[in-house]
Amino acid sequence: MKIYQQLLQLNQRKRGFHIITAEVLNALPQISELKIGICQVFIMHTSASLTINENADPTVRRDFEMYFNKAVPENDPDYQHDDEGPDDMPAHLKAAMLGNSVTIPIRDGRLALGTWQGIYLCEHRNYGDARKLVITAWGE
Repeated sequence: MKIYQQLLQLNQRKRGFHIITAEVLNALPQISELKIGICQVFIMHTSASLTINENADPTVRRDFEMYFNKAVPENDPDYQHDDEGPDDMPAHLKAAMLGNSVTIPIRDGRLALGTWQGIYLCEHRNYGDARKLVITAWGE
């Protein structure tokens, strides 16, 4: 079995849902060496998250942002953790809802994503920093 790992730092992005599939693949080209395996992408942050969803129609990403803003509003007077502004605690909650990693099968040297699937960076802060990902792929 082969195991590959790479740290990827993504440039700062505005709040929203951003497709990062190509950046992940460019960071770990050794995926192409694996006939069968698994790729895990892990984000090293608590106010941004990862998910997999529609990669073609940008309105899907805008609707994700709209939904999560309604589900987890800013300026809730019950929040105690607001040291970094009104988007601070909502960002942590949104990240907890979506999760900090995605796992994708590798098949014939490619990520076995569906035709319309892409990896999203979900940036929940108004002014998020550059984000670090750990990408690990293993298989034969």
